[in-house]
Amino acid sequence: MNTLSHLTQQQKDTLYAQAHEAVGAFQFDESVVAVFPDMIQRSVPGYQTILTGIGELTKKYAQNSTKLYDLGCSLGAATLTMRRSIESKSCEIIAIDNSEAMIQRAQEYLHAYHSEIPVHLHCADMTKVPIENASVVVINFTLQFIDPEQREQLLTTIYQGLNPGGILILSEKIHFEDKALQESIEYMHLQFKRANGYSELEISQKRSSLENVLISDTEHTHLERFKKVGFKTSGIWFQAYNFSSFIAIK
Repeated sequence: MNTLSHLTQQQKDTLYAQAHEAVGAFQFDESVVAVFPDMIQRSVPGYQTILTGIGELTKKYAQNSTKLYDLGCSLGAATLTMRRSIESKSCEIIAIDNSEAMIQRAQEYLHAYHSEIPVHLHCADMTKVPIENASVVVINFTLQFIDPEQREQLLTTIYQGLNPGGILILSEKIHFEDKALQESIEYMHLQFKRANGYSELEISQKRSSLENVLISDTEHTHLERFKKVGFKTSGIWFQAYNFSSFIAIK
């Protein structure tokens, strides 16, 4: 079950259902916050499986008396999953997002669950947040919205702040260098969205809004970046179409 679905009456994503004279750049504003759970479930194949995996990996890798980070936490789905998975290890979770609207709504969701694990929510730029005494860091479909020139430095900061044996869980939309493969998998993803009720108008306008906002990398780029900043091992643990989740271990 969706971690957030039973906390609120889920509002259907109809942001692009009507034709717009000009489609502006995608922003995580209040209109997106209102429909975000529906949007991500209908747009990202395997999303719930990724959340489940984040919980299992957190259970395995969270170290005693350390910090866990959810960078780009949005409404806190990964944060909630991590918090439920920690087994009395005196950990704390730091959840960061640069959208005030997202942070405010995430706070409401977090208050709906009782837990002894403290969560500190901050509205901040994740590229400027210090990482320290960390055993688990999650970036769930957020690096793709960060300036490509800042991505290596962000991962370097994460690596340096992780304790030995700590992990980074990074989920991203990826693209493929082979044109035929890229077209085939893009087609599969479009079929996924059509099957979930999105119209051709919605798909087209959403694509226009994300152009130059969501900038994906290839699997090779991600793996080479992990290696360059110092991770001893990394790889994909889950993939559905052009959506992958990586694990990198220090």
